[in-house]
Amino acid sequence: MAFKIRSTIMDTDQIRRAIKRIAHEIVERNHGVDNIVVVGIRRRGVFLAQRIAKYLEQIESADVPIGALDITLYRDDFSVSTSKPIVGTTEINEDITDKVVVLVDDVLYTGRTIRAALDELIDFGRPRQIQLAVLVDRGHREFPIKADYVGKNVPTSESEFVEVHVIELDEEDEVILGEKSL
Repeated sequence: MAFKIRSTIMDTDQIRRAIKRIAHEIVERNHGVDNIVVVGIRRRGVFLAQRIAKYLEQIESADVPIGALDITLYRDDFSVSTSKPIVGTTEINEDITDKVVVLVDDVLYTGRTIRAALDELIDFGRPRQIQLAVLVDRGHREFPIKADYVGKNVPTSESEFVEVHVIELDEEDEVILGEKSL
């Protein structure tokens, strides 16, 4: 199966503005950043979480704990995804019990990644609330999961894909829309 890039749907400035807006929405909804822990889903969600936390700290002049979650072993397709999965590290050094955890991912699609992340988060404590922030929501949910904060809604067809590039891994910030072709 080949892939064809159709368009750039978010550039560097649009991503920066979306992340900054999400940070402001988090502050507004939670009346500040007390008891907030920002946790990114590996890989790109971690870098987006770090950026959100940086804006939260600038807005509120307060430190915001950041964590990273690797959901490889929690996926419901773990046994069929690969015979030798690459398992990353989960780094949550803050006690999340009775905290508001802002879970961050790059693209919300079927909801399976978020479901796996919720399962793993609960192993670290009992948060008061879990809020979800995503850069892109492309629809096609298989689980009843909805983001609290969305950078951009991008309605897609099943034959399309959305790919987020972050400068930390991909040398540039952009979100591209592509199409799967046979």
